[in-house]
Amino acid sequence: MEIINSLLDKIYDHAFPAACRERLTESIQHTRSGINHPRKAHWDEKDVVLITYADQFRESDAPTLQTFCRFYQRYLHNSFNLVHLLPFFPWSSDDGFSVMDYHQVSPACGEWSDVAALHQRVRLMFDFVCNHMSAHSAWFKHYLAMDPGWDDFFISMPPATDLSSVTRPRTSPLLTPFTLADGSTRFIWTTFSADQIDLNFANPDVLVRMVEVLLDYLAKGADYVRLDAVGYMWKTPGTACIHLEKTHLLVKLFRAIANEVAPGTAIVTETNVPHRDNISYFGDGQDEAQMVYQFSLPPLVLHAIHYGSSRALKQWASSLPAGDGRTTYFNFLASHDGIGLNPLRGLLPETEIVSLVRDLAMEGALISYKNNPDGTASPYEINVTYMDALNSKEASDDIRLQRFMLAHALLLAFPGVPAIYIQSILGSRNDMAGVKAAGHNRAVNREKYALHDIEAALANKQTLRHRVYYTLSGLIQLRIRQPAFHPDNPMTVLESDNALFVFRRQAIKSEEDLLCVYNLSSREITWSPPESGRYRDIYHNVIIENGAELTLAPCRWLWLESHPQRP
Repeated sequence: MEIINSLLDKIYDHAFPAACRERLTESIQHTRSGINHPRKAHWDEKDVVLITYADQFRESDAPTLQTFCRFYQRYLHNSFNLVHLLPFFPWSSDDGFSVMDYHQVSPACGEWSDVAALHQRVRLMFDFVCNHMSAHSAWFKHYLAMDPGWDDFFISMPPATDLSSVTRPRTSPLLTPFTLADGSTRFIWTTFSADQIDLNFANPDVLVRMVEVLLDYLAKGADYVRLDAVGYMWKTPGTACIHLEKTHLLVKLFRAIANEVAPGTAIVTETNVPHRDNISYFGDGQDEAQMVYQFSLPPLVLHAIHYGSSRALKQWASSLPAGDGRTTYFNFLASHDGIGLNPLRGLLPETEIVSLVRDLAMEGALISYKNNPDGTASPYEINVTYMDALNSKEASDDIRLQRFMLAHALLLAFPGVPAIYIQSILGSRNDMAGVKAAGHNRAVNREKYALHDIEAALANKQTLRHRVYYTLSGLIQLRIRQPAFHPDNPMTVLESDNALFVFRRQAIKSEEDLLCVYNLSSREITWSPPESGRYRDIYHNVIIENGAELTLAPCRWLWLESHPQRP
């Protein structure tokens, strides 16, 4: 508890109330005594995460968590040993991220017993939506009713307050008017939408209640905890109100509490921001997040395949520090959100970002914008399935599959823990009907399915879904058998033609060495391994003899196990 108490003193300038400290200490001790689920001590090459909604599949006679559990057992358990369940709590908007009650399971999804039943089969990652909650929540209703003890739970500001320096991830107003029980109007801080009310962590009572939420998730068995929109937690008007020192201290506090209560729990920060800011949440390597979302990877891979050039991807990958075993990256290409563009800023000229946005918009992608301090708006994310992001409208299914697998072969070989979105393993296309029905761009990649319909599509060998599911599942299962792909093993980016991206993964604890080669272009490339020796293409199980010159077809990739010549 010494680290926890020290962090509380730093966050609250040695003014954290004794009663709050006592309540917090009791909650931590009580939760720790009841934990009987040991966490995996570390990560390895066998860790692959599935990102999914708890209500992704439905049947008429069962809660969706029970339906998902059966689907997981039938289709996914050989590929994924971790499942990230996106918020499964009662919610009012944003497909779960406007949480009404942190401690309950949405009735449509089931009950905590259904979460526990799934957890018996697979490790779980929970969302801790720590920055904001629903305007329809009981907490905010207490606030609007002016009930005693709730006055400072949220942040009100006079509408004339100069907030021009605040970083804005949306074009919606930062302050939203609400009417209180006495008829007065307060303008409340709403970073993401009028239905997502930012919590006031400057109030110690808010901190205590939110730690109790975290403790509840640890008690319920969360192996990984994702801190949603964590960069915005602490507000100080006159600043950018993102990545503030006290925000980092809060993350350190959550990490220290997880270490105290459930050692082995991985704290994962979600900050859709430029790379330098993103990796700042590693702290000193042992006091903050164990993992950060690798937000630069999805748009850089897309950019590389779209333009057939590894230039930007290669330069960025070469700059990544080698893992030291204490932290690692949470790698992904697609998620429930769009493909973020802020993580490209500083890595690509703005003209190239705008060009990529324009090209994809012409192919049917939707674009979301954010407000800038100077009053202008900039593209914030591309809303599209990763399948359609990689391909033109006219592409054949053969080309779609090839480009899609090229991207995922890169993802699965990259240092870190890979995560694959449910729509990707299902080979999904843009859901424009869903966008029209929901009224927002992100619905394009959030389609939900009747279980019968998706199983029929997966059983039909003629469908793209069938081909993607079986091909990608096979690739994942190959990946988890390669010690060289342990997240901590180093990556060495090799010199190559810009149409190629070539890197080596070397197992630290063995002699295994994998050479990963990707032809990003739409033309054939002739290439020779950089060292003499005998190689085996582990995906196709083909031996490549010493000195062989290889011709890589468009969008072809190789994982080569090396057998160097011996004297």
